[in-house]
Amino acid sequence: MADSERTHPIEGQTVLLAGARASVTLTRLSALLERAQQQLVGRYAEYERRFERVDGAEGRNYFLAPEGHWAEVGEDLDLTDREADALRRAHEAQFLRDGRTVGRREEFETSVEIREPVAIAPP
Repeated sequence: MADSERTHPIEGQTVLLAGARASVTLTRLSALLERAQQQLVGRYAEYERRFERVDGAEGRNYFLAPEGHWAEVGEDLDLTDREADALRRAHEAQFLRDGRTVGRREEFETSVEIREPVAIAPP
């Protein structure tokens, strides 16, 4: 799937690396990201109310959720622990990549020490 055909805000190279680190295939992780994105977009207003929003590169929006957020999303979507971890890794890797791109690497790295970034395409 070309980046222009994605229905989630994670770049292809980031998906590939996160999937490899979590032992989830590229095809499977892409499908998981699309499925998760559908749920996340539906909760966009809730995320805006509850969590700090951080602007990333290329118009990406991130919300800094508490630790354990991706485990909860995994439960909601009936995913394995490995699949939920792959989602977390993909969102975190994209967040860190954007931090480097926008010149805020240190700030973004510090954020992931205590919170889990969630990239959501605006509805």
